[in-house]
Amino acid sequence: MYFPVANIECNPFIPPLAAFIVSFFTSMGGISGAFLLLPFQMSFLGYVNPSVSATNQFFNVVAIPSGVWRFAREGRMVWPLAAVVAMGTMPGVFFGALIRVNFLPDPTTFKLFVACVLLYIGGRMLRDMLRQRRPSPAPLYSSTVNSAGHTIFSLKTAQAKPKASNAFPQVRLVRRNWQEIVYSFDGEEYGFSTRGVFVLTFIVGIIGGVYGIGGGAIISPFLVSFFALPIHTVAGAALLATFLTSSTAVIFYMLIAPLYPAMSISPDFALGLLLGVGGMAGMYCGARLQKYVPARFIKTLLLLVLLGTAWRYGSASLLALLR
Repeated sequence: MYFPVANIECNPFIPPLAAFIVSFFTSMGGISGAFLLLPFQMSFLGYVNPSVSATNQFFNVVAIPSGVWRFAREGRMVWPLAAVVAMGTMPGVFFGALIRVNFLPDPTTFKLFVACVLLYIGGRMLRDMLRQRRPSPAPLYSSTVNSAGHTIFSLKTAQAKPKASNAFPQVRLVRRNWQEIVYSFDGEEYGFSTRGVFVLTFIVGIIGGVYGIGGGAIISPFLVSFFALPIHTVAGAALLATFLTSSTAVIFYMLIAPLYPAMSISPDFALGLLLGVGGMAGMYCGARLQKYVPARFIKTLLLLVLLGTAWRYGSASLLALLR
């Protein structure tokens, strides 16, 4: 099948299959998979025009709603968090799209940028995994002070743990205002500064606009690392924000396309639709099964792919620039 905008030819079953596999695993961490599908399009399919970024954004528009719906249905969507992330990333995407078209149209320099982004994301994930420590065991003895001022130690007796429920924990909003948002999940309370998340996501939006990923692949690790939010509650909000920013980015790319008649800027809708259909199925399955998969397994798998792709693109681009 020939795709005129991308100027490539490939089997029509390959894009949706690749998108399904990638999105199935990445959606568990609140990532659409676009950050891995862009290297797939450039290296495997040979799609190196600037419009590959817009096509990647269109993939997000088609694929993400199924995952968002599943997270919302199971009560793991933090709506205020998604709103703050979207408000920060959407204006940043505009600047990112302009940077992509004006300063990074060459495939070699763009691949070097992609390698830097992937390496940074992978480095943060690796650091967070190495920082994890096993919880210290609870003390076996308890101490009390009697009326005479003497400390009395007594052996703690084992207390029966409450019987686990088959229902997975859901998000409950505790407090929301312009300064902070606090919610509870699985018996714990988590909070974050709305201003801090907004500033961070604005910067992420610029990077995501250049890369063509909507920013979810970057913001999800940041929310877990900087704000200590649980991955099971971050995933849905990150995906929803990515959908909103990607929708805006696709429209923006189409609007500026007439200003650059010598370049291919508008998305390849046929290819994006094939990728989106596969991603839609993958995200739904990934969101449904996320609660059964350990977070460490997901992070380890993503880390290997991130660092491997970053090394391949970075080394090839540096060699090409040094020639």
